[in-house]
Amino acid sequence: MKLDLEPETHQMRDLVRDFARSKLTGPADPRPEQFRARWRAAADLGLAGCCAPVEHGGSGMGAAETAGVLEALGEGTGDTGFAFSVAAHLLACVTPLVHFGSDEQKQRWLPGLCSGELIAAHAVTEPEAGSDAMHLRTRAERVGDHYLITGVKAFITNAPVADVFIVQAATEPGGGVFGLTTFLVEAGTPGLGVGRPESKVGLHGSPMAEIHLDGCEVPVGQVLGVPGGGASVFTASMHWERTCLFAVYLGAMKRVIDSTITHVRQREQFGTPIGAFQAVSHRVVDMLLRYEGARLLLYKAAHDLDQGAVDGVSAALAKIAVSEAAVQVGLDAIQLRGAQGVMHGEAEQMLRDCLPARIFSGSNEIQRNNVARALRLDRLERPERGA
Repeated sequence: MKLDLEPETHQMRDLVRDFARSKLTGPADPRPEQFRARWRAAADLGLAGCCAPVEHGGSGMGAAETAGVLEALGEGTGDTGFAFSVAAHLLACVTPLVHFGSDEQKQRWLPGLCSGELIAAHAVTEPEAGSDAMHLRTRAERVGDHYLITGVKAFITNAPVADVFIVQAATEPGGGVFGLTTFLVEAGTPGLGVGRPESKVGLHGSPMAEIHLDGCEVPVGQVLGVPGGGASVFTASMHWERTCLFAVYLGAMKRVIDSTITHVRQREQFGTPIGAFQAVSHRVVDMLLRYEGARLLLYKAAHDLDQGAVDGVSAALAKIAVSEAAVQVGLDAIQLRGAQGVMHGEAEQMLRDCLPARIFSGSNEIQRNNVARALRLDRLERPERGA
């Protein structure tokens, strides 16, 4: 496994980090006009389509390169929610369109998605179906040359500002993995409604809402992949999301660890910098240990994805490691700042932004189940006689 990125990717990372530090400053602002202004600026740098093919307006990056760029974005901006929205658009929407879209679909939507003219949202989660994604209540019934989709989707990132929705619906209720179909649905389609933006504990720069589909009419030509192939589309997008999206949190951890090191060097108590106290210095070392360990797992998962790995184990382990490390780093950063840590600022903001990471993209409990299943821990194996 190659542990370093190409020189060109390092240059892109530097550009992204500098851009985020200069252009993505100030408090998170999810209002559509403010969000879109930031979005177009980020897209002009290539962030909205970096892993899409060059011929469709992207940069043709692989998983490791994409993770490197998203890590730089997370490090450069304190608006982790905005970085999260960019990553969700790129990994859960652009990537499945690249891998499963027809030539006509790619030509129709990818240039706008990569340029930032269009924003995408992936609608799979429902009020009664989060981890149990194979039992969706949203239904799609074929009528002639179109489908009628009816249902409710919940907690949909980018929904209030999205121009295109990737919607998962059941075309064969009870059909399990072959019962789901993926659809490309444009905003403004009759029967498609978006609810009011949700208020969240963190990720305030990422707009989120429910979407309601009431007999929403979608042409057959807007099926992404093949009818009944929705599970494959969803699984492939989750491999990318669980690997590369969490690079945003690596960047956020690096930013907060660096500022924490500065703080413990500058904060003086009893005539000495608090970094000289072992209780403080050991906590900082543990922060760095968690970050470096999680980073290795994430880039291993990205390397595996670039090599065609599809078992999902690397991605699941990386998702668990990064999300849990990020939450603990946030707690440590608050503790080391003392009373300053519980005031509104970088440390408490990071903790609030990181709390959802243990839940979205498949909860950490589900990821542990997936790894245990891959290890066949539920299979009884009897020792051979004489062994």
